[in-house]
Amino acid sequence: MSLPLPSHMKSVFLGMKVEISTSVPVTRIGFWRKSVDCKESRIGKQPITVPANVAIAMEGQDLKVKGPLGELSITYPREVLVEKQESGFLRVRKAVETRRANQMHGLFRTLTDNMVVGVSKGFEKKLQLVGVGYRATVEGKDLILSLGFSHPVRMAIPDELQVKVEENTKVTVSGRDKSVVGQFAATIRSWRPPEPYKGKGVRYVDEVVRRKEGKAGKKK
Repeated sequence: MSLPLPSHMKSVFLGMKVEISTSVPVTRIGFWRKSVDCKESRIGKQPITVPANVAIAMEGQDLKVKGPLGELSITYPREVLVEKQESGFLRVRKAVETRRANQMHGLFRTLTDNMVVGVSKGFEKKLQLVGVGYRATVEGKDLILSLGFSHPVRMAIPDELQVKVEENTKVTVSGRDKSVVGQFAATIRSWRPPEPYKGKGVRYVDEVVRRKEGKAGKKK
């Protein structure tokens, strides 16, 4: 005796094909967004010491710093504020509690501290030329580099920088703006970066050049 099968299912005993159709209910999937807890920057909350020979002028989101080496200014974004305390310290704080404000907090605290240090003490980068015939000289407001090319490299020195050459191979770049000093020194180095086999090129004085072993001759 055989039992009747439903219309959506066909089955035969001993080797015949079985067809089964099923339906799965579709449900709507929802997403839950987690709120981000913004922690205070460890760098941003540190106060900035202002020396006695540095004058501070604040107007809205603009800050001007003047010292023995010159004057620098910066404009803060709306996410951060700067205030001068009675003790003489500068403090950068967040205006709103967002992730971008947390990022800007530490960044602009560092930029403000660099300005204060720059107009009072200044920054410098020292480079060294390594290679036979490599030398540097200063002619007026130009830095002349002999780096093994068919012609010398002539670089115009920015007005806010001072460049000094010692022993024809040691170059010192100094100035009040840390970013300008670093960029000009990096441009000098980019003309002939140190190569890893003999170490020839332009390098920072404190730079460690990782050397590679050259190809060995055929062993007999």
